[in-house]
Order: sequence, then structure tokens, then C-alpha cells
Amino acid sequence: MFDSLSTRLQDVFKTLRGATRLTPENIETVLREIRLALLEADVNFKVVKAFVDRVRDRAMGQDVLRSLSPSQQVIKIVRDEMLALFGNAEGGLQATSKRPRVILLLGLQGAGKTTTAGKLGKWLVAQGRHPLLVSTDVKRPAAIQQLNVVGTKASVRVYDPPGELDPVARAKGAITEAGNLGFDVVIVDSAGRLHVDDELMTELVSIRDVTDATDRLYVADAMTGQDAIKSAGEFHHRIGVTGVVLSKLDGDARGGAALSVVSVVGVPIAFAGSGERLEDFEPFHPERVVSRVLGMGDVLSLIERAEAAIEQGDAERLEAKIRSNDFTLDDFRDQLRTIRKMGPLEQIMGMLPGMGNMKALAENKPDDKQMSRVEAIISSMTPDERRKQHIINGSRRKRIAKGSGTSVEEVNRLLKQFVQMQKMLKQLGGMAGLTGGGGKVGRRRAMQMLRNRG
Repeated sequence: MFDSLSTRLQDVFKTLRGATRLTPENIETVLREIRLALLEADVNFKVVKAFVDRVRDRAMGQDVLRSLSPSQQVIKIVRDEMLALFGNAEGGLQATSKRPRVILLLGLQGAGKTTTAGKLGKWLVAQGRHPLLVSTDVKRPAAIQQLNVVGTKASVRVYDPPGELDPVARAKGAITEAGNLGFDVVIVDSAGRLHVDDELMTELVSIRDVTDATDRLYVADAMTGQDAIKSAGEFHHRIGVTGVVLSKLDGDARGGAALSVVSVVGVPIAFAGSGERLEDFEPFHPERVVSRVLGMGDVLSLIERAEAAIEQGDAERLEAKIRSNDFTLDDFRDQLRTIRKMGPLEQIMGMLPGMGNMKALAENKPDDKQMSRVEAIISSMTPDERRKQHIINGSRRKRIAKGSGTSVEEVNRLLKQFVQMQKMLKQLGGMAGLTGGGGKVGRRRAMQMLRNRG
């Protein structure tokens, strides 16, 4: 979503890297480009003005003007001020002792509330919680059935009393059900409209009051830009929004909603949905988003995704194979499948420092289709061929290409790259302390080091 803004800002900073010293003139030139980049990204114009004024005040300081690393100083100032746009709040849910905790999802029709309910439920299960879903959208055709389907996919129970079509009664019944059966969280998927109206607000106020909702999360479709921010403000005025969930962050919208919502509405972003899968949902981390926008990557999120996708036992077995120089095409295929479980490849690459701007890789960047073709080639091999790739002669290569729907050239390329990978892994396997303690302990140390550096 932030690709365009990220590209513009990184281009601005490149112009500074050749300068030995900052002057008021080149600072104004940079600020003008930053202002245009933010406005083109659909950031609220009042937010842009205040942001640029704050950057100017800090950049014009004598310490910055006399600095020997002007580009780094300005990038740090821009980073700090972008973080300030999001406030000091961390993502996720605030601590509460109330049981059951009631989360009321608000928003306009089509914003993604029902999908968000399933994603949030799945996320809560991963946190060791026991959520119960309930739909109070009795007017939209098949809305209740849709939540049942989403709940089944997320393996989260849905409260659906047959014949009950009163929204307030359905919400109240879910609270009673949760208390009786031991559910500690109730997620209420409320109705939406194409626009804000009094009937909707009256209904939501009644649901809020009868459930004593701890969290009132406004689900904003990030694709709608400033319209989502305006609607969030109206919901906040009438209902009292406690946080925002940005859905569809994987889309091609310009990203201005994310950078404007805290300043305009006055509530933090709690969660972000970044894909169609139920797993594509996480607490919103401002510092990670800003790092991605500025091309600094997001290694912490990458490590967390890897830990979620890789079983401890599998990681230890892989490490043992690398150390003993026994890494085969079977292992390579397993690693490809693990990477795909972590999410779209472009998202993963965007988390690597310096890889956020995909424009430079547009012609040759790997994608999920290419990974599927590689997996098809390996799957077309016999077990012996996957274990001992050196036995694959010309006739075998033709058979593998035909079986995988690829060409002999692609099979040759894969085998050549795999041999190179084996040589590299052999060198790594001989290095002392490869994992810094091994397994999850090593990853924890890596995460702690990254946090300390941040």
C-alpha cells in the first residue's frame, strides 16, 4: 500500500546524500517534495501542514545544519515525526480485568467487519483466549450466515440463536452464553450502512450499552482514504471509538488513511489486516510501518512470521542437515512451502532493509507463481532424484520438465542454483555459533538485539 509514498520519500532522501552540508534552501526543497509526496498519498492536508512545520523547525536547528551527515539527520527527523503522527500507543488491545471482554466492531458496509471478526477471533485464540462471535447484522442478506462461515474457517464458535432477529437481543444473548460456557471474549459484528444515519447509530448505542463493550473498534477500509477517516470521526462522536482496525492494507491505495487517522480522529490504530488469509492480521506497530515506508525494512515482523510458520523441531532438524551437509531438494521444497505460509513473497521482501522499494526489482523479482513452478519441478522428480540431484541426466531433465509443465532450461536453472545454495550452506554450516545458541533461543536473542538497536 505504501509503495508509492515510500518510493517518493526515498527519492527525496537520495538528493540529500550528495550534499556535504545542509542549507535553509535545500531543506525547503526537501520539505516541498515531502509535502507533495504526503498530499499525493492522500494524507489529510491539515496533518501534512503540521507535519512539515515540525520537520522544518527541527531541521533548521544549528546542530542539524552543521552536521556531517545531513541526510541521516533529516531521515531521523522525518522518522521521529512520522512516529509522532501515530501517537505513543502500541497496537493490540488494552489490558482489562472485565470478563467476558466485549469487542464491538463498527464501520460502514463493505469495510470488512465480518472478515475482521474472524481474523480477530483467530488472533485471540493464538493468544490463549476463548472468543465467541455474534452477528447483529439482521438486515443485510446472508450476513449472519457469512459470519458462521468465517467462524468455521477460523475455528471460533459463533452464537446464532435460531429465529432471533433483534440485534440488541442477539448481543445480550451472546454475553449470557459466554458467561455460561466460559468464553472470555465476545466479538460483536455489528451492522453497517452505505453512509452514517440516525437509525444505525441508535442501534449501535443500544448494543454498546447492553453489552458494556470494553472495546469499540472502528473498521476502516484503507482503500477509501479520507472518507474512512471522516466516517471514523462521526462514529467516534456518537459511539466513542476506542481504536481503529485498518483493513485491506495489502491493496494499492495510497496509504494516507493510515497516516491521518490518529491525528484526525484522536484514537490509536489497534490492528491492521494485510491480506485475504485469516492469518494476515496483527497488532499495529507504528515504528515498523514507518521503517517500511522509509526503506529501512521490518526485520522484527519478519522474525515473528518465521517463528509462527516454523516448528521448533523442524528448525532443529534443518540446522542439523545444514551442519552435516545433507540439505536436499526435499528440504528446499519444504522451505519454499514454509516461506509461502509466511505470506505473499512481495510482503516478505518488503520487510527486508533496502528491499521495500520494489521498483528496482520490477523486471526480475521473484513472485509466488515462480515459487509454484519451482515446487512443481521438484515434485516431478523421483525420491532418489530429490535426494541425489547429481543423477539427473538429460533424459531425466526432459521427463521432469514435461511432468511439471516447465522447460528443460528452467529445470537446469533450478539445479544450478541449488548446487550453489548447497555450497553456501556448507560454508555456513562450518561457521561456529551459526545460530547464536540454536533454535528459538537464537531467534529470541536476535529479536532482543534488534529491539535494543531500535
